[in-house]
Amino acid sequence: MDKVVPSAVEAVADIPSGATLAVGGFGLSGIPHNLIEALLEQGATDLVTVSNNCGVDGWGLGVLLDAKRIRRTTGSYVGENREFERQYLHGELEVELVPQGTLAERLRAGGAGIPAFFTPAGVGTQVAEGGLPWKHATDGSISMPSPKKETRSFHGLDYVLEEGIVCDYALVRATKGDRHGNLIYAKTTRNFNPLCATAGRITIAEVEELVEPGEISPENVHTPGIFVQRVVVVGAQGKRIERVTTRRAGA
Repeated sequence: MDKVVPSAVEAVADIPSGATLAVGGFGLSGIPHNLIEALLEQGATDLVTVSNNCGVDGWGLGVLLDAKRIRRTTGSYVGENREFERQYLHGELEVELVPQGTLAERLRAGGAGIPAFFTPAGVGTQVAEGGLPWKHATDGSISMPSPKKETRSFHGLDYVLEEGIVCDYALVRATKGDRHGNLIYAKTTRNFNPLCATAGRITIAEVEELVEPGEISPENVHTPGIFVQRVVVVGAQGKRIERVTTRRAGA
């Protein structure tokens, strides 16, 4: 039952090239950066990632992107990463953009064993009708358009069919965890992390604080240990700020 492994490097050692990864985080909050850095060192390539965003230049999934180790990514927001933009527009990266609520529900559904669901989000747009550029050719044309999705009407309203997401591995970050893998996320880190944790066949959690089994009250557990296979203790760390806005003193 003790799921603690000595280091992030050992935790990700068996992730192969071509693996699919559900990665927690929102903006720069709750990103499992230690596990991502260990994966960069490990050398796996041709990766397929699912995450709300793809980090920024030099941080989060951005470090794997900078090293051209990501082949395809599914996410909702990409506005802070210049290298992401360059690779996508030059046909080096396959990108599936998904409405944020739909992405969250696709991960939740996958973790709950639900293969697909109907949602009104995206009806009447290219999300449902197809044609979004998943990948560009080197000349800027669309080499891989998104497919048309099934739509149905319920009680007079139209809905589009979206598939649940299950990945080979999930990388998440928690504020506190125990040796059995029970996790607690603090504040904004409780974003996509719980969803990703359930969507991975093998879930690896980096935790700031490790406690003994029984120290976390059952009603306070955000992710039950049954969903977590490995725990790495990383300690408390400084929080990156995605965009700093300041004003003049006295303004």
